[in-house]
Amino acid sequence: MVVAGDRGVDLAVVLDALGGRGHRAVLAEGGPTLNAQLAAAGLLDELCPSLSPRLVGGTAKRTLDGLEIPGTTPLGLRAGRVPVPAPPPGAGSLDFPAMEPLMYGELAGWWPLLSAPASYAEEAEIYRRLLVEAGDRPPVTVLELGSGGGNNASHLKAHFQLTLVDLSEGMLEVSRELNPECEHVQGDMRTVRLGRSFDAVFVHDAIGYMTTTEDLAQVLATAFVHCRPGGTALFAPDHLRENFRTGTDWGGHDGDLGRGARFLEWTWDPDPLDSTCTVDYAYLLREADGSVRVAHDRHLQGLFPRATWLGLLEEAGFRARAVPVDHSELEPGTYELFVATR
Repeated sequence: MVVAGDRGVDLAVVLDALGGRGHRAVLAEGGPTLNAQLAAAGLLDELCPSLSPRLVGGTAKRTLDGLEIPGTTPLGLRAGRVPVPAPPPGAGSLDFPAMEPLMYGELAGWWPLLSAPASYAEEAEIYRRLLVEAGDRPPVTVLELGSGGGNNASHLKAHFQLTLVDLSEGMLEVSRELNPECEHVQGDMRTVRLGRSFDAVFVHDAIGYMTTTEDLAQVLATAFVHCRPGGTALFAPDHLRENFRTGTDWGGHDGDLGRGARFLEWTWDPDPLDSTCTVDYAYLLREADGSVRVAHDRHLQGLFPRATWLGLLEEAGFRARAVPVDHSELEPGTYELFVATR
């Protein structure tokens, strides 16, 4: 119990006490009176209004009611899950278009220098082992959804007949050069339908670009449709809500004729209360003539709890389990895969 005032509640004292107990974010679900008291005391950091497609009359009070609010209080504007900073004084309307990842568009040709196929050997072996062990028999045909530049496929193709699907034509071009013996199909993992089934379906970290449960459910349905009865589906998200860590990574390689690339990767979560995280990349790209340019690339990714994954897999028709795995480059206990059977 927090005692804050004799005849009324001193909200500043309340929040100081809660902060002292480690509570850094407080959700006030009060009515207009409490909202106005918080605003008047300068304690309101964010307002979360709800819009309903229904007009209702009545005598309800406004969002803030009671105390006079001195002046105006600038607040940030949040549209959906995308945080937007408050405009500077005198600025006009704000228009922030979605940022499409450069990695899968104009910079796709740099992928082999940013992430070399050889560096995928350890994780590809993890995926191969789980695919072989989980089904009713070792798989022969495997469908990879979101295959990207084909780095995992460069190792898995020695064990399976691979069909590789990706949305980015630029990444498919890279993969065709690396894996000419594999079938390549351009398509969206949420909606692609190939009209045939496979012994196993594999979805690597591209599953992270599903930022809503609706999108994630669509991918799981695609996997189910293409997985034969008794077959296996393997999903490898980079993070779950339970094991997410803010982190930094870096790397890159030198190629032929003087070209080279380096990157800095920064994974962080602007809002721990929503279902996304942000990955920012800084690229240094050196051309053959020695000139270097710098590019920033922002990726918005989904971040869901384990229970959500397992529930959606069950709804799709799979029998699924979460499998913790160890990788030499990752902190123990921070990487889980989902192994599902049809």
